[in-house]
Amino acid sequence: MNEEKKRVFIIGGGITGLSAAYYLLKEIKEKNLNMEVTLIEASNRLGGKIQTIKKDGYTIERGPDSFLERKTSAAKLAKDVGLESQLTNNATGQAYILLKGQLYPMPEGAVMGIPTKLSPFVTTGLFSPMGKMRAAADLILPASGNKDDQSLGSFFRRRLGDEVVENLIEPLLSGIYAGDIDKLSLQATFPQFQQVEQKYRSLILGMKQTTPKKPADAPKLKKGMFLTLTGGLQSLVDAMEEQLVGVKVLKAVKVDHIEKYGDYSYGISLSNGEIMTADNIIITTPHFATASMLQNFKAVAPLEKMKSTTVATVAMAFDKSAITEEIEGTGFVVSRNSDYTITACTWTHKKWLHTTPNGKVLLRCYVGRVGEEAIVEQSDEEIKQVVLDDLNKIMNISALPEFTIITRWKQAMPQYAVGHKKMLDDIKDRLTEEMPGVFLAGSSFEGVGIPDCIDQGVAAVTKVIEQYNKQMIRV
Repeated sequence: MNEEKKRVFIIGGGITGLSAAYYLLKEIKEKNLNMEVTLIEASNRLGGKIQTIKKDGYTIERGPDSFLERKTSAAKLAKDVGLESQLTNNATGQAYILLKGQLYPMPEGAVMGIPTKLSPFVTTGLFSPMGKMRAAADLILPASGNKDDQSLGSFFRRRLGDEVVENLIEPLLSGIYAGDIDKLSLQATFPQFQQVEQKYRSLILGMKQTTPKKPADAPKLKKGMFLTLTGGLQSLVDAMEEQLVGVKVLKAVKVDHIEKYGDYSYGISLSNGEIMTADNIIITTPHFATASMLQNFKAVAPLEKMKSTTVATVAMAFDKSAITEEIEGTGFVVSRNSDYTITACTWTHKKWLHTTPNGKVLLRCYVGRVGEEAIVEQSDEEIKQVVLDDLNKIMNISALPEFTIITRWKQAMPQYAVGHKKMLDDIKDRLTEEMPGVFLAGSSFEGVGIPDCIDQGVAAVTKVIEQYNKQMIRV
């Protein structure tokens, strides 16, 4: 057996790269694999967009604040690194849509904006009578014969009409992708809706059939569908980093470019002038960074055309007395048919009770989306004033915030355009031929949520192990 260790490099120290490093190290230890692992991160810290601030008794997330419980990989990872006791669900409460200056309760039974209960949609003020009639046409419209990819907007407009899309579905989906739903890919974001239409013909009937029914005597749930960590999501990053004993971690070092040396050998040129040799590479950087470091390889050329959106989060802390008009609920999203700069607001002190001291209020607002990114380039003071002006139209805030934390995320939200899935499949096929042993993973590719990124990191580890085993058999 060849005693030389296989050198695996993981480029990018966000949650995808961290997950790959953590689970690869676990496999090496459990199976006694002859590998060495190096993790390279361009910034001076690991975790990517996961950042938590502890200030004056508050726990404030700069980036993502939670993950879906039903996508189990994130909770599993938290348990694996010893943080199970910190897992907590969000408190439930009324969510709203802000439309033309008025907050409308989210219709009960809506699944990503698709009705599964008739009465809440008939009585809501979100849609005109004509808009409701148009949405009801979904019950009689035939399924589309088009099984190819299409935009979310075109799919939902055809089924439910413009009003439901613009006043309900678009604000919800934009909150996830900060994108233009008339350009976002259906198959790369929510393929299950196309599958429901093909199987049940009607979206409404299909979602009603596939949504689990609660027993009539079931108690009302007091916890939500999301999870976070009471110590902040940064605690997950810290726990993973502490356990990477045996992994060489390079911070504040950028990969300039990658060259191919042989069938399974690559040279990685770093910003510090060093060149390192790798047998396998897992690349978890954003698409534009990936395209730059692999610019000599045609396989990834399509990534150069992929777009991303710049956004910002604005966290504001208040004394409870400053909020003169208390609204029951956990937050709202904003319809594009409204004259507001903010795209959403979470009443964090109600949704995540552990984040805020007693007698205080924590609001987390969002600005920036496709076509409305200029606000992110404004000064902190200008952003703060714009957000306060918007909030005052709804909540009557009588005092300035005790402090404000603004976080800008430049080109942070990858846009999965129509054809994204096919583009990705083509890239993977060409990579296998052109760059065997190099694997792509991360939010630019197959899901932007924390569990999606963890899953991609784990999948990349599986591919590295498979290749290692094949090479050992040949040896």
